Amino acid sequence: MTDSRYGWDTVCEQAFGTHPSQVVHEWNSAAHHQDNEQQPRKRAFTRAELQAFLDRADEEVSRIRNLGRKGWLPAFRDAVLFKVAYGWGLRRNEVRHLQTVDFSRNPHAREFGQFGQLQVRYGKAHAGSAPKRRSVLTVRAWSAEIVEHWVRHGLPLFGGSVDLFPTERGTLVSEAALGARFRRYRDELGLDIGLDMHSFRRSYVTHLLEDGVDPMFVQHQVGHEHASTTALYSCVSSDYRTRTLRHALDTCLNEALGTTSSGPDRQD
Repeated sequence: MTDSRYGWDTVCEQAFGTHPSQVVHEWNSAAHHQDNEQQPRKRAFTRAELQAFLDRADEEVSRIRNLGRKGWLPAFRDAVLFKVAYGWGLRRNEVRHLQTVDFSRNPHAREFGQFGQLQVRYGKAHAGSAPKRRSVLTVRAWSAEIVEHWVRHGLPLFGGSVDLFPTERGTLVSEAALGARFRRYRDELGLDIGLDMHSFRRSYVTHLLEDGVDPMFVQHQVGHEHASTTALYSCVSSDYRTRTLRHALDTCLNEALGTTSSGPDRQD
């Protein structure tokens, strides 16, 4: 309406003696940049694929150790790292920089012990800004148990480093090394090349939503400013969508019929 190419300013001037003026421009308005870190082929793991991948990582540890080779310890470290990336919905750089001091108790979830919440210090930053911190609450008991086992039995073998996933030289495990191991396991299992390290984060979002967790809670867990960004990560399965549709249809039908029962014993 305010662009002179359309002629509305002239019409308004003739009809009302004035015309609308634009007050919001690109230079004085906030732009919403979605951190869409995926290509169309990128997706989350299905639950079966995720289980197969994590089982493969564990099998590699046993295989190398049974051969009496030294590489079992890095394989053990990476197997735990993959599980932590999924268990807390972390990016690759976030999980690499974790330290033991980043975990703490959650007074509202004492069952997780000292691993009730995680402080992420190297979250993805906006352009020109420092890394963005966030606190991620533990939601799965197995994830806390895995970290506790690693801290007690695996990490001391690296010399007691404060870093959660160090190398044998005392440095942080590199993104390239993690990517190479991930691709090897994925390709050996014949999984889709659309799966990458970031698929752990996509899977975290997807599986929580499938389990009925509140979308706002999921959004805060992964540190997204906008719900639309979180939606880009959700890759809910067709089975979940079918169940959701069936529930919605049954609910509408029951409300229309004035009934609340469902299933084979319902009298139609």
